Amino acid sequence: MLKQIVLLSVIGLGFVACSDHGDQGYVSTEPIVEVPFTGVHLTDYFWAPRIEVNRTVSIPSAFRQCEINGRFDNFALAGGLIKGEHKGDFPFDDTDPYKIIEGASYSLAVEYDPKLDAYLDSVITLIGAAQEPDGYLTTCVTNKCERLNRWWGTHRWEKLNSHELYNSGHLYEAAVAHYQATGKRSLLDVAIKNANLVCKDFGPGEGQKHVPSGHPIIEMGLAKMYKVTGDRKYLDMAKYFVEETGRGTDGHRLSAYSQDHKPILDQEEIVGHAVRAGYLYSGVADVAALTKDSAYFNAICRIWDNMATKKLYITGGIGSRAQGEGFGPEYELHNHSAYCETCASIANVYWNQRMFLATGDAKYIDVLERALYNGVISGVSLSGDKFFYDNPLESMGQHERAPWFGCACCPGNVTRFIASIPKYMYATQGNNIYVNLYAGSSSKVVVANDTVALVQKTEYPWDGIVKLTVSPQKPTSFNLRLRIPAWTGDEPIPGSDLYTYTKRNRQPYAVFINGKPLKDKTYRGYVVIDREWQAGDVVELRIPMEVRRIKAHDKVHADEGLLTVERGPVIYCLEGIDMPDRHVFNKYLPEDAAFTCQYEKDKLNGIMELSTVVKELDRDKESGIVSEKEYPVKLIPYSTWNNRGNAEMAVWIPASAAYAKPTPEPSIASRAQSFTLVSAPIQKDGIAHERREWCYGVNDQWDPKSSDDMSKPYWYFWLKEGTQESIEYVFDKPETVRNVQVYWLDFDHYDGNFRVPSSWKIQYRTGNDWKDVAAQSEYGCKKDCYNSVDFMPVETNGLKLVIQLQKGESGGVIEWKVN
Repeated sequence: MLKQIVLLSVIGLGFVACSDHGDQGYVSTEPIVEVPFTGVHLTDYFWAPRIEVNRTVSIPSAFRQCEINGRFDNFALAGGLIKGEHKGDFPFDDTDPYKIIEGASYSLAVEYDPKLDAYLDSVITLIGAAQEPDGYLTTCVTNKCERLNRWWGTHRWEKLNSHELYNSGHLYEAAVAHYQATGKRSLLDVAIKNANLVCKDFGPGEGQKHVPSGHPIIEMGLAKMYKVTGDRKYLDMAKYFVEETGRGTDGHRLSAYSQDHKPILDQEEIVGHAVRAGYLYSGVADVAALTKDSAYFNAICRIWDNMATKKLYITGGIGSRAQGEGFGPEYELHNHSAYCETCASIANVYWNQRMFLATGDAKYIDVLERALYNGVISGVSLSGDKFFYDNPLESMGQHERAPWFGCACCPGNVTRFIASIPKYMYATQGNNIYVNLYAGSSSKVVVANDTVALVQKTEYPWDGIVKLTVSPQKPTSFNLRLRIPAWTGDEPIPGSDLYTYTKRNRQPYAVFINGKPLKDKTYRGYVVIDREWQAGDVVELRIPMEVRRIKAHDKVHADEGLLTVERGPVIYCLEGIDMPDRHVFNKYLPEDAAFTCQYEKDKLNGIMELSTVVKELDRDKESGIVSEKEYPVKLIPYSTWNNRGNAEMAVWIPASAAYAKPTPEPSIASRAQSFTLVSAPIQKDGIAHERREWCYGVNDQWDPKSSDDMSKPYWYFWLKEGTQESIEYVFDKPETVRNVQVYWLDFDHYDGNFRVPSSWKIQYRTGNDWKDVAAQSEYGCKKDCYNSVDFMPVETNGLKLVIQLQKGESGGVIEWKVN
């Protein structure tokens, strides 16, 4: 069965693209095939160090966190090797080791490490021990972890959102990577046994479960299993999960959260959980390619167009909302509250790579590159051992990377992705070599019955000169397709008016062959060079690296009056650490501002730093008059922010004084510490102990425009409906107060609505007790305005906002002022 591995592992998608609107069919052609990452050796100063840090720091660190947080213990417990209690808070914790095994396997394939190889063997032994005799493998179910019953129920496969099939998908991806890297079948056999069980228990037949996967990724995993084993039932199973999406066959509740609200063929808009969306449509692309299904591919063309024209962040991130970790309405692209989960950016790369392989269209690589240089690598610190879960485009300094999370999907995902970056550089199709990404490297590419050595010399992304030496073993005719990045032209994202350059009269790129200028032929974003190649031929691409300003579509209200800064594929930001007063929101950068560029090798591991002059709004403390001052400032790549400590940060910068905000004077509320009660009091030693957590956003001094204004920080009561909730202010000294103003959150969401409360009141602390204030006006529950309440003055060191949520509804607070 495994004899087919060499053939099936290189099957590409092999279709000609649908039209821009995804409404035309396409015909079969020779497949486009990724050049394996093992055939590309990076030698540059941008990616090579990051891949080495991933190998030597991120992967060992993530494995250590699995040891500390009980991930391996859960497998040992399920296998009867130890006794104890199941650890962790989620049913998908099993995927953390799987993802890190995948990344470690990629690393082993590039640079063999006997200690890492042996370590993987020991981990795989634990995984194998945990597998039940029929192939089932989800440790919290095997371990009968009752505190996680709300996720998985009382028996296997009971609940659609149980993540059991998600665990299986990551298992398959890890198993294929480990097998291809080491030739060992140990984890692959575990995966085959599990996949056979899935194919037995799910499907259209009588007695089988008729449901989609719940949390997609098994579709991609099954496609990889098919490619490696040649067993058709795995591909059929992947297609079944795709087809079952949105049908509700067994009466399960249809949900936009999981893109399960309607069949994929009927979907037009990208909605729901952003990671699930990226994984699902990547799986659909795999299934469409391997089964030659044009209808499904046309469907994801439509969905991709909706994403790229209405819901894509300039950093390549996707998913604007914390609620549901996903997409909001079209053009909702908030900056401060942007979610942009690291896993979602990685999923966006997976999806765009598959779209390219299906079409040969460079626009998908343009989006991939944007996510790669900005949205993905912002998710990991330069040291390699701290991670962002979400990646906002604006911060007041409250964001900081962490070494691990309770929901630890992102660290493991980073380890497997960074190790595989070289595979996105080249692809082949018949007599063609696609050059998709630019980085100093040496590679071997098989094309036209010859092995061609490709050597790139470039300082991309800091410099736009790329020299590519092409050396076939013998004179060989083939087409070299050189991608011309979209940022060299008039559109940051091809075919999309979501973002536009403020100035379009820029210098053109140029291509040279052995020093002679080429009159190029451009097709689908590529310069096509058709010639008989000789060993030592040199192709030179020269791209002017101008600093450019970008404007968002008028319907993106969060970016009104703001511009961002781009140089090459890199998005820049202001960070408070580089500001004289450590603030960024009180500054504006006129559209015609001039920039100078300087490579700083000792700053942030080496960056191209931009220098310019901003104008700062300064409010006189006594008169309140606002004046302007000029300050020289530095801009850094967005991906490198928060590597020098916490600070304010902004990607989108005001272009005029009207959109800048003078730094406000501290108020009673802004000086207070804010907390919310997250559980009922726990009795310990006869004393009631409350479990509280920091409640951010309600006292940041940003005034909302409406009750559905989520552009700045706010607080919402996650998964709470109809309950009594509270937010507490703790003052650093006793304050005399007589009035509060509250701006309520109110908006619709597919995963639960947020409404103004049914009632509320204010209490003040006196000693260890709380007492109601003597209100002198009505407690208002109006939206789109501040609800002001006067009360008899009290001197206190704390106030509590006690909120009764509407029956069946959640709620939240955007801002709470105290006077």
